[in-house]
Amino acid sequence: MPRALLSVYDKNGIVEFAEALHELGWELLSSGGTAKVIADNGIPVVDVAEITGLGPILDHRVVTLHPKIHGGLLADIANPAHVAEMLQYGIEPISLVVVNLYPFTTDPSIELIDIGGPAMVRAAAKNHAHVGVIVDVSDYDGVLDLIRHNDFDVVARRQLAAKAFRITSAYDAAVAAWMGSDIESSIDATLPPVLTVVGERDEILRYGENPHQVGARYRLPGLRSWWDSALQLNGKEMSYLNVFDTEAAWQLVNKFDAPAAVVVKHANACGVATGESIDDAYRAAHAADPVSAFGGIIALNRAVTDDTARAIAEIFTEVVVAPGFSAGALEILCAKPSLRLLEATAPFNENALQVRSIDGGLLVQTTDEVDEPLDLYTVATDRTPTDTEWTDLLLAWQVAAATWSNAIVLVKNGIAIGIGGGQPNRVDAARIAIGRAANNVVGSVAASDAFFPFRDTIDELAKAGVTAIIQPGGSVRDAESIAAANEHGLAMVVTGVRHFRH
Repeated sequence: MPRALLSVYDKNGIVEFAEALHELGWELLSSGGTAKVIADNGIPVVDVAEITGLGPILDHRVVTLHPKIHGGLLADIANPAHVAEMLQYGIEPISLVVVNLYPFTTDPSIELIDIGGPAMVRAAAKNHAHVGVIVDVSDYDGVLDLIRHNDFDVVARRQLAAKAFRITSAYDAAVAAWMGSDIESSIDATLPPVLTVVGERDEILRYGENPHQVGARYRLPGLRSWWDSALQLNGKEMSYLNVFDTEAAWQLVNKFDAPAAVVVKHANACGVATGESIDDAYRAAHAADPVSAFGGIIALNRAVTDDTARAIAEIFTEVVVAPGFSAGALEILCAKPSLRLLEATAPFNENALQVRSIDGGLLVQTTDEVDEPLDLYTVATDRTPTDTEWTDLLLAWQVAAATWSNAIVLVKNGIAIGIGGGQPNRVDAARIAIGRAANNVVGSVAASDAFFPFRDTIDELAKAGVTAIIQPGGSVRDAESIAAANEHGLAMVVTGVRHFRH
Protein backbone atom coordinates (compact mmCIF):
# COMPACT_ATOMS: atom_id res chain seq x y z
CA MET A 1 0.00 0.00 0.00
CA PRO A 2 1.56 3.35 -1.03
CA ARG A 3 1.70 6.02 1.67
CA ALA A 4 1.01 9.75 1.37
CA LEU A 5 2.00 12.38 3.93
CA LEU A 6 -0.41 15.33 4.06
CA SER A 7 0.53 18.44 6.04
CA VAL A 8 -0.99 21.68 4.75
CA TYR A 9 -1.65 25.20 6.02
CA ASP A 10 -4.19 25.92 3.28
CA LYS A 11 -6.75 23.16 3.75
CA ASN A 12 -8.88 23.98 0.72
CA GLY A 13 -9.58 20.73 -1.09
CA ILE A 14 -7.51 18.57 1.24
CA VAL A 15 -10.47 16.51 2.51
CA GLU A 16 -11.60 15.65 -1.01
CA PHE A 17 -8.04 14.84 -2.02
CA ALA A 18 -7.47 12.64 1.03
CA GLU A 19 -10.76 10.83 0.44
CA ALA A 20 -9.83 10.13 -3.19
CA LEU A 21 -6.41 8.76 -2.18
CA HIS A 22 -8.02 6.53 0.44
CA GLU A 23 -10.44 5.14 -2.14
CA LEU A 24 -7.48 4.43 -4.41
CA GLY A 25 -5.90 2.30 -1.68
CA TRP A 26 -3.40 4.73 -0.22
CA GLU A 27 -2.46 4.92 3.45
CA LEU A 28 -2.62 8.48 4.78
CA LEU A 29 -0.17 10.03 7.24
CA SER A 30 -0.71 13.45 8.72
CA SER A 31 -0.22 15.66 11.77
CA GLY A 32 -1.79 18.50 13.71
CA GLY A 33 -4.70 20.36 12.18
CA THR A 34 -4.48 18.51 8.87
CA ALA A 35 -4.82 15.12 10.59
CA LYS A 36 -7.77 16.40 12.62
CA VAL A 37 -9.72 17.74 9.65
CA ILE A 38 -9.16 14.49 7.72
CA ALA A 39 -10.18 12.32 10.68
CA ASP A 40 -13.20 14.51 11.45
CA ASN A 41 -14.48 13.69 7.98
CA GLY A 42 -14.33 9.96 8.65
CA ILE A 43 -11.24 9.24 6.57
CA PRO A 44 -8.67 6.85 8.10
CA VAL A 45 -5.42 8.64 8.86
CA VAL A 46 -2.29 7.77 10.84
CA ASP A 47 -0.88 10.54 13.00
CA VAL A 48 2.83 11.18 12.47
CA ALA A 49 3.32 10.84 16.25
CA GLU A 50 2.41 7.14 15.98
CA ILE A 51 5.34 6.69 13.59
CA THR A 52 7.94 8.84 15.33
CA GLY A 53 6.88 7.93 18.88
CA LEU A 54 6.97 11.62 19.72
CA GLY A 55 4.26 14.24 19.56
CA PRO A 56 4.86 17.89 18.63
CA ILE A 57 7.45 19.57 20.86
CA LEU A 58 8.90 23.06 21.34
CA ASP A 59 5.62 24.86 20.67
CA HIS A 60 5.04 22.78 17.52
CA ARG A 61 8.39 23.78 16.03
CA VAL A 62 9.37 20.10 15.79
CA VAL A 63 6.78 17.68 14.42
CA THR A 64 7.98 15.90 11.27
CA LEU A 65 11.73 16.37 11.68
CA HIS A 66 12.50 12.71 12.38
CA PRO A 67 14.48 9.91 10.61
CA LYS A 68 11.36 7.79 10.19
CA ILE A 69 9.77 10.61 8.19
CA HIS A 70 12.76 11.93 6.26
CA GLY A 71 14.19 8.45 5.82
CA GLY A 72 10.93 7.46 4.17
CA LEU A 73 11.16 10.52 1.88
CA LEU A 74 14.84 10.33 0.96
CA ALA A 75 15.39 6.57 0.62
CA ASP A 76 16.38 5.26 -2.80
CA ILE A 77 14.23 2.16 -2.80
CA ALA A 78 16.14 0.85 -5.83
CA ASN A 79 19.31 0.77 -3.73
CA PRO A 80 19.65 -2.49 -1.72
CA ALA A 81 21.80 -0.78 0.92
CA HIS A 82 19.09 1.82 1.51
CA VAL A 83 16.43 -0.87 1.73
CA ALA A 84 18.54 -2.79 4.28
CA GLU A 85 18.94 0.30 6.44
CA MET A 86 15.22 1.02 6.24
CA LEU A 87 14.53 -2.50 7.55
CA GLN A 88 17.14 -2.03 10.27
CA TYR A 89 15.57 1.19 11.56
CA GLY A 90 11.93 0.40 10.88
CA ILE A 91 11.53 3.04 8.16
CA GLU A 92 8.78 2.68 5.58
CA PRO A 93 8.80 4.53 2.25
CA ILE A 94 6.54 7.51 1.60
CA SER A 95 5.43 7.87 -2.02
CA LEU A 96 3.72 11.25 -1.97
CA VAL A 97 4.08 14.44 0.06
CA VAL A 98 1.39 17.14 0.06
CA VAL A 99 2.59 20.33 1.76
CA ASN A 100 1.86 24.03 1.46
CA LEU A 101 3.79 26.47 3.57
CA TYR A 102 2.96 28.91 6.34
CA PRO A 103 1.83 32.26 4.88
CA PHE A 104 5.03 34.09 5.80
CA THR A 105 4.77 36.59 2.95
CA THR A 106 1.38 37.90 4.10
CA ASP A 107 2.31 38.42 7.75
CA PRO A 108 6.06 37.99 8.36
CA SER A 109 7.13 36.80 11.79
CA ILE A 110 9.62 34.39 13.32
CA GLU A 111 6.93 31.81 14.07
CA LEU A 112 5.73 31.84 10.45
CA ILE A 113 9.16 30.86 9.14
CA ASP A 114 8.29 27.30 8.14
CA ILE A 115 11.00 24.71 8.79
CA GLY A 116 9.38 21.28 8.68
CA GLY A 117 7.31 22.06 5.59
CA PRO A 118 10.17 23.14 3.31
CA ALA A 119 12.34 20.30 4.66
CA MET A 120 9.74 17.71 3.57
CA VAL A 121 9.17 19.46 0.25
CA ARG A 122 12.86 19.60 -0.57
CA ALA A 123 13.42 15.98 0.49
CA ALA A 124 10.55 14.72 -1.67
CA ALA A 125 11.60 16.89 -4.61
CA LYS A 126 15.19 15.67 -4.41
CA ASN A 127 13.97 12.08 -4.40
CA HIS A 128 11.42 12.59 -7.20
CA ALA A 129 12.63 9.37 -8.80
CA HIS A 130 10.53 7.63 -6.14
CA VAL A 131 8.45 10.34 -4.44
CA GLY A 132 5.88 12.81 -5.69
CA VAL A 133 5.42 16.24 -4.14
CA ILE A 134 2.48 18.64 -4.32
CA VAL A 135 2.84 22.24 -3.14
CA ASP A 136 -0.13 23.77 -4.97
CA VAL A 137 -3.82 23.06 -4.34
CA SER A 138 -4.47 23.45 -8.06
CA ASP A 139 -2.42 20.29 -8.73
CA TYR A 140 -4.66 17.94 -6.70
CA ASP A 141 -7.00 16.94 -9.51
CA GLY A 142 -4.22 16.48 -12.06
CA VAL A 143 -2.20 14.20 -9.78
CA LEU A 144 -5.27 12.13 -8.90
CA ASP A 145 -5.98 11.68 -12.60
CA LEU A 146 -2.41 10.51 -13.19
CA ILE A 147 -2.59 8.04 -10.29
CA ARG A 148 -5.90 6.62 -11.52
CA HIS A 149 -4.41 5.98 -14.96
CA ASN A 150 -1.05 4.70 -13.65
CA ASP A 151 0.70 7.66 -15.28
CA PHE A 152 2.24 9.21 -12.17
CA ASP A 153 5.70 8.55 -13.60
CA VAL A 154 9.11 10.11 -13.07
CA VAL A 155 8.45 12.77 -15.73
CA ALA A 156 5.34 14.00 -13.92
CA ARG A 157 7.12 13.83 -10.57
CA ARG A 158 10.08 15.82 -11.91
CA GLN A 159 7.75 18.59 -13.11
CA LEU A 160 6.19 18.76 -9.65
CA ALA A 161 9.66 18.72 -8.06
CA ALA A 162 10.77 21.68 -10.17
CA LYS A 163 7.69 23.60 -9.06
CA ALA A 164 8.40 22.65 -5.45
CA PHE A 165 11.94 24.03 -5.59
CA ARG A 166 10.65 27.23 -7.18
CA ILE A 167 8.20 27.63 -4.30
CA THR A 168 10.78 26.99 -1.58
CA SER A 169 13.34 29.28 -3.22
CA ALA A 170 10.78 32.11 -3.37
CA TYR A 171 9.87 31.44 0.25
CA ASP A 172 13.52 31.56 1.33
CA ALA A 173 14.04 34.78 -0.64
CA ALA A 174 11.11 36.43 1.15
CA VAL A 175 12.47 35.34 4.54
CA ALA A 176 15.98 36.55 3.65
CA ALA A 177 14.66 39.95 2.57
CA TRP A 178 12.65 40.32 5.78
CA MET A 179 15.54 39.20 7.98
CA GLY A 180 17.85 41.68 6.26
CA SER A 181 15.47 44.62 6.51
CA ASP A 182 16.71 45.58 10.00
CA ILE A 183 20.43 45.42 9.23
CA GLU A 184 22.01 48.57 10.63
CA SER A 185 24.41 49.06 7.73
CA SER A 186 22.44 51.07 5.19
CA ILE A 187 24.46 49.72 2.26
CA ASP A 188 23.99 46.06 3.22
CA ALA A 189 20.32 46.62 4.00
CA THR A 190 19.65 48.32 0.66
CA LEU A 191 22.15 46.50 -1.56
CA PRO A 192 22.80 43.13 0.12
CA PRO A 193 26.04 41.25 -0.67
CA VAL A 194 23.91 38.49 -2.20
CA LEU A 195 20.81 39.64 -4.03
CA THR A 196 18.21 36.91 -4.42
CA VAL A 197 15.69 37.83 -7.09
CA VAL A 198 12.80 35.38 -7.38
CA GLY A 199 9.86 36.14 -9.61
CA GLU A 200 6.57 34.30 -9.83
CA ARG A 201 5.19 34.25 -13.36
CA ASP A 202 1.87 36.03 -13.15
CA GLU A 203 0.88 36.52 -16.77
CA ILE A 204 2.04 35.28 -20.17
CA LEU A 205 1.88 38.25 -22.51
CA ARG A 206 0.78 38.33 -26.16
CA TYR A 207 4.41 38.77 -27.19
CA GLY A 208 7.58 40.55 -26.13
CA GLU A 209 8.96 43.87 -27.31
CA ASN A 210 8.50 42.61 -30.88
CA PRO A 211 6.09 39.94 -32.15
CA HIS A 212 8.88 37.38 -32.63
CA GLN A 213 9.82 37.64 -28.94
CA VAL A 214 7.97 35.92 -26.11
CA GLY A 215 7.23 37.80 -22.92
CA ALA A 216 5.70 37.41 -19.48
CA ARG A 217 5.00 39.51 -16.41
CA TYR A 218 6.47 38.28 -13.12
CA ARG A 219 5.84 39.48 -9.61
CA LEU A 220 8.11 39.52 -6.58
CA PRO A 221 6.85 37.36 -3.68
CA GLY A 222 5.88 39.26 -0.56
CA LEU A 223 5.49 42.65 -2.26
CA ARG A 224 2.17 44.27 -3.01
CA SER A 225 1.56 45.34 -6.59
CA TRP A 226 -1.26 47.30 -8.15
CA TRP A 227 -1.16 44.74 -10.96
CA ASP A 228 -2.40 42.05 -8.55
CA SER A 229 -5.80 43.68 -8.15
CA ALA A 230 -6.07 45.37 -11.55
CA LEU A 231 -9.13 44.24 -13.49
CA GLN A 232 -9.02 44.11 -17.28
CA LEU A 233 -12.55 45.00 -18.30
CA ASN A 234 -12.14 44.89 -22.06
CA GLY A 235 -9.72 44.30 -24.90
CA LYS A 236 -7.03 41.97 -26.11
CA GLU A 237 -4.35 40.39 -23.94
CA MET A 238 -1.57 42.73 -22.82
CA SER A 239 1.75 42.70 -24.64
CA TYR A 240 5.18 43.43 -23.14
CA LEU A 241 5.13 47.06 -24.27
CA ASN A 242 1.52 47.49 -23.14
CA VAL A 243 2.60 46.54 -19.61
CA PHE A 244 5.80 48.60 -19.76
CA ASP A 245 4.06 51.76 -20.98
CA THR A 246 1.04 51.32 -18.72
CA GLU A 247 3.33 51.07 -15.70
CA ALA A 248 5.04 54.33 -16.71
CA ALA A 249 1.74 56.13 -17.25
CA TRP A 250 0.10 54.85 -14.05
CA GLN A 251 3.11 55.71 -11.91
CA LEU A 252 3.26 59.26 -13.24
CA VAL A 253 -0.44 60.10 -13.09
CA ASN A 254 -0.59 59.03 -9.45
CA LYS A 255 2.04 61.64 -8.53
CA PHE A 256 -0.65 64.34 -8.74
CA ASP A 257 -3.39 65.22 -6.25
CA ALA A 258 -5.53 67.25 -8.65
CA PRO A 259 -7.46 65.54 -11.47
CA ALA A 260 -4.71 64.52 -13.89
CA ALA A 261 -4.24 62.75 -17.20
CA VAL A 262 -1.10 61.25 -18.70
CA VAL A 263 -0.66 60.00 -22.25
CA VAL A 264 2.39 57.76 -22.76
CA LYS A 265 4.01 56.51 -25.94
CA HIS A 266 7.07 54.27 -25.81
CA ALA A 267 7.44 54.81 -22.04
CA ASN A 268 7.66 58.60 -22.47
CA ALA A 269 4.86 60.96 -21.63
CA CYS A 270 3.67 62.89 -24.68
CA GLY A 271 0.85 64.63 -22.83
CA VAL A 272 0.42 65.50 -19.14
CA ALA A 273 -2.13 67.86 -17.65
CA THR A 274 -4.00 68.66 -14.46
CA GLY A 275 -7.39 70.33 -14.43
CA GLU A 276 -10.57 71.18 -12.57
CA SER A 277 -12.10 67.93 -13.81
CA ILE A 278 -10.78 64.71 -15.31
CA ASP A 279 -12.43 65.61 -18.61
CA ASP A 280 -10.55 68.95 -18.71
CA ALA A 281 -7.28 67.21 -17.78
CA TYR A 282 -7.62 64.55 -20.47
CA ARG A 283 -8.55 66.93 -23.27
CA ALA A 284 -5.62 69.18 -22.40
CA ALA A 285 -3.17 66.27 -22.18
CA HIS A 286 -4.28 64.92 -25.55
CA ALA A 287 -4.20 68.35 -27.22
CA ALA A 288 -0.58 68.85 -26.10
CA ASP A 289 0.66 66.33 -28.69
CA PRO A 290 -2.21 64.66 -30.57
CA VAL A 291 0.11 63.15 -33.19
CA SER A 292 2.16 61.22 -30.63
CA ALA A 293 -0.97 60.28 -28.67
CA PHE A 294 -2.16 58.02 -31.52
CA GLY A 295 -1.78 54.41 -30.33
CA GLY A 296 -0.72 55.50 -26.84
CA ILE A 297 -1.57 54.64 -23.25
CA ILE A 298 -3.95 56.86 -21.28
CA ALA A 299 -3.80 57.01 -17.49
CA LEU A 300 -6.30 58.98 -15.42
CA ASN A 301 -6.29 59.45 -11.64
CA ARG A 302 -10.06 59.85 -11.47
CA ALA A 303 -12.87 57.60 -12.70
CA VAL A 304 -13.56 57.86 -16.42
CA THR A 305 -16.77 59.80 -17.07
CA ASP A 306 -19.08 59.52 -20.03
CA ASP A 307 -17.68 62.75 -21.49
CA THR A 308 -14.07 61.63 -21.06
CA ALA A 309 -14.90 58.28 -22.66
CA ARG A 310 -16.40 60.01 -25.70
CA ALA A 311 -13.22 62.04 -26.13
CA ILE A 312 -11.02 58.96 -25.75
CA ALA A 313 -13.11 57.03 -28.26
CA GLU A 314 -12.23 59.54 -30.98
CA ILE A 315 -8.64 58.30 -31.27
CA PHE A 316 -6.96 54.89 -31.50
CA THR A 317 -5.66 53.98 -28.04
CA GLU A 318 -3.99 50.81 -26.76
CA VAL A 319 -4.79 50.98 -23.02
CA VAL A 320 -6.86 53.14 -20.67
CA VAL A 321 -6.06 52.72 -16.97
CA ALA A 322 -8.07 54.47 -14.27
CA PRO A 323 -9.46 53.89 -10.76
CA GLY A 324 -12.92 53.34 -12.23
CA PHE A 325 -15.29 53.77 -15.16
CA SER A 326 -18.85 55.06 -15.22
CA ALA A 327 -21.45 52.70 -16.67
CA GLY A 328 -21.77 54.98 -19.67
CA ALA A 329 -17.99 55.13 -20.14
CA LEU A 330 -17.79 51.33 -20.18
CA GLU A 331 -20.54 51.12 -22.77
CA ILE A 332 -18.77 53.65 -24.98
CA LEU A 333 -15.27 52.22 -24.66
CA CYS A 334 -16.22 48.53 -24.74
CA ALA A 335 -17.62 49.15 -28.21
CA LYS A 336 -13.95 49.01 -29.22
CA PRO A 337 -13.17 45.28 -28.82
CA SER A 338 -9.38 45.71 -28.93
CA LEU A 339 -9.15 48.58 -26.45
CA ARG A 340 -7.75 47.36 -23.14
CA LEU A 341 -9.47 48.88 -20.12
CA LEU A 342 -7.82 48.46 -16.72
CA GLU A 343 -9.44 49.36 -13.41
CA ALA A 344 -6.63 49.78 -10.90
CA THR A 345 -5.61 50.96 -7.45
CA ALA A 346 -2.75 53.40 -6.88
CA PRO A 347 0.78 51.93 -7.02
CA PHE A 348 2.23 50.67 -3.74
CA ASN A 349 5.87 51.30 -4.71
CA GLU A 350 7.16 48.74 -2.21
CA ASN A 351 10.12 47.66 -4.32
CA ALA A 352 13.06 49.81 -3.23
CA LEU A 353 15.35 48.54 -6.00
CA GLN A 354 15.45 48.78 -9.78
CA VAL A 355 17.04 45.83 -11.55
CA ARG A 356 18.25 45.63 -15.16
CA SER A 357 20.01 42.79 -16.90
CA ILE A 358 23.53 43.12 -18.28
CA ASP A 359 25.73 40.45 -19.83
CA GLY A 360 26.15 37.76 -17.19
CA GLY A 361 24.62 39.78 -14.37
CA LEU A 362 22.39 42.51 -13.08
CA LEU A 363 22.63 46.26 -12.64
CA VAL A 364 20.91 47.36 -9.43
CA GLN A 365 20.09 50.74 -7.94
CA THR A 366 17.64 52.32 -5.53
CA THR A 367 14.52 53.82 -7.09
CA ASP A 368 14.42 57.51 -7.93
CA GLU A 369 11.67 59.59 -6.37
CA VAL A 370 11.03 63.31 -6.65
CA ASP A 371 10.81 63.78 -2.93
CA GLU A 372 13.45 66.38 -2.11
CA PRO A 373 12.15 69.03 0.36
CA LEU A 374 10.97 72.18 -1.38
CA ASP A 375 12.68 74.33 1.23
CA LEU A 376 16.00 73.15 -0.21
CA TYR A 377 15.16 74.68 -3.60
CA THR A 378 16.85 78.02 -4.18
CA VAL A 379 16.05 80.86 -6.55
CA ALA A 380 19.38 81.56 -8.24
CA THR A 381 18.32 84.56 -10.34
CA ASP A 382 17.40 88.15 -9.66
CA ARG A 383 13.77 87.44 -10.46
CA THR A 384 11.64 85.09 -8.34
CA PRO A 385 9.00 82.91 -10.04
CA THR A 386 5.39 84.05 -9.77
CA ASP A 387 2.90 81.78 -8.01
CA THR A 388 1.65 80.51 -11.37
CA GLU A 389 5.20 79.85 -12.55
CA TRP A 390 5.98 77.97 -9.32
CA THR A 391 2.97 75.66 -9.85
CA ASP A 392 3.98 74.98 -13.44
CA LEU A 393 7.65 74.52 -12.54
CA LEU A 394 6.83 71.80 -10.01
CA LEU A 395 4.66 69.99 -12.56
CA ALA A 396 7.41 70.26 -15.17
CA TRP A 397 9.98 68.94 -12.68
CA GLN A 398 7.87 65.87 -11.94
CA VAL A 399 7.37 65.14 -15.65
CA ALA A 400 11.06 65.69 -16.44
CA ALA A 401 12.01 63.04 -13.87
CA ALA A 402 9.76 60.56 -15.69
CA THR A 403 11.15 61.39 -19.16
CA TRP A 404 14.11 59.72 -20.84
CA SER A 405 17.26 61.83 -20.54
CA ASN A 406 18.29 64.29 -21.75
CA ALA A 407 14.92 65.83 -20.91
CA ILE A 408 13.42 69.27 -21.36
CA VAL A 409 9.75 69.72 -20.39
CA LEU A 410 7.67 72.83 -21.08
CA VAL A 411 4.55 73.49 -18.98
CA LYS A 412 1.96 76.23 -19.24
CA ASN A 413 -1.17 76.59 -17.11
CA GLY A 414 -0.93 73.04 -15.75
CA ILE A 415 -0.32 71.42 -19.14
CA ALA A 416 2.90 69.85 -20.39
CA ILE A 417 2.79 71.48 -23.82
CA GLY A 418 6.18 70.28 -25.02
CA ILE A 419 8.29 67.28 -23.99
CA GLY A 420 11.70 66.54 -25.45
CA GLY A 421 13.57 63.52 -24.16
CA GLY A 422 16.01 60.76 -25.00
CA GLN A 423 18.39 63.04 -26.89
CA PRO A 424 22.21 62.93 -26.85
CA ASN A 425 22.34 66.66 -26.13
CA ARG A 426 20.18 69.08 -24.18
CA VAL A 427 19.86 71.68 -26.95
CA ASP A 428 18.17 69.17 -29.25
CA ALA A 429 15.84 68.15 -26.41
CA ALA A 430 14.90 71.82 -25.95
CA ARG A 431 14.28 72.31 -29.67
CA ILE A 432 12.02 69.23 -29.76
CA ALA A 433 10.04 70.48 -26.76
CA ILE A 434 9.73 73.96 -28.30
CA GLY A 435 8.64 72.50 -31.61
CA ARG A 436 5.93 70.42 -29.97
CA ALA A 437 4.71 73.38 -27.94
CA ALA A 438 4.46 75.45 -31.15
CA ASN A 439 2.63 78.75 -30.59
CA ASN A 440 1.87 77.89 -26.94
CA VAL A 441 5.51 78.12 -25.92
CA VAL A 442 5.38 81.84 -25.12
CA GLY A 443 4.80 82.26 -21.38
CA SER A 444 5.66 78.65 -20.53
CA VAL A 445 8.17 77.38 -17.97
CA ALA A 446 10.84 74.72 -18.50
CA ALA A 447 12.36 71.88 -16.50
CA SER A 448 15.69 70.26 -17.26
CA ASP A 449 16.41 66.89 -15.62
CA ALA A 450 20.11 67.76 -15.31
CA PHE A 451 22.28 70.85 -15.22
CA PHE A 452 23.12 73.03 -18.21
CA PRO A 453 26.76 72.53 -19.25
CA PHE A 454 26.55 75.66 -21.43
CA ARG A 455 24.24 78.65 -21.76
CA ASP A 456 23.10 77.63 -25.27
CA THR A 457 19.97 75.82 -24.01
CA ILE A 458 19.04 78.82 -21.83
CA ASP A 459 19.34 81.07 -24.85
CA GLU A 460 17.22 78.71 -26.96
CA LEU A 461 14.45 78.57 -24.33
CA ALA A 462 14.46 82.32 -23.75
CA LYS A 463 14.29 83.05 -27.48
CA ALA A 464 11.20 80.81 -27.71
CA GLY A 465 9.42 82.72 -24.93
CA VAL A 466 10.04 80.61 -21.80
CA THR A 467 9.84 82.72 -18.63
CA ALA A 468 11.18 80.44 -15.87
CA ILE A 469 13.40 77.39 -15.55
CA ILE A 470 13.90 74.68 -12.92
CA GLN A 471 17.08 72.60 -12.97
CA PRO A 472 19.31 70.74 -10.49
CA GLY A 473 22.45 72.83 -10.87
CA GLY A 474 25.91 71.39 -10.22
CA SER A 475 27.73 72.39 -13.40
CA VAL A 476 31.08 74.16 -13.28
CA ARG A 477 29.35 76.68 -15.53
CA ASP A 478 26.34 77.31 -13.29
CA ALA A 479 27.31 80.96 -13.00
CA GLU A 480 27.22 81.27 -16.78
CA SER A 481 23.71 79.74 -16.94
CA ILE A 482 22.43 81.97 -14.12
CA ALA A 483 23.91 85.04 -15.81
CA ALA A 484 22.18 84.06 -19.08
CA ALA A 485 18.85 83.70 -17.25
CA ASN A 486 19.28 87.13 -15.65
CA GLU A 487 20.22 88.60 -19.00
CA HIS A 488 16.93 87.31 -20.46
CA GLY A 489 14.86 88.25 -17.39
CA LEU A 490 14.11 84.60 -16.57
CA ALA A 491 13.55 83.18 -13.11
CA MET A 492 15.67 80.12 -12.35
CA VAL A 493 15.15 77.60 -9.55
CA VAL A 494 17.95 75.24 -8.54
CA THR A 495 16.84 72.03 -6.79
CA GLY A 496 20.21 70.48 -5.97
CA VAL A 497 18.98 67.04 -7.10
CA ARG A 498 19.34 65.46 -10.53
CA HIS A 499 16.69 63.11 -11.95
CA PHE A 500 18.20 61.30 -14.92
CA ARG A 501 16.16 58.47 -16.43
CA HIS A 502 17.84 56.15 -18.92
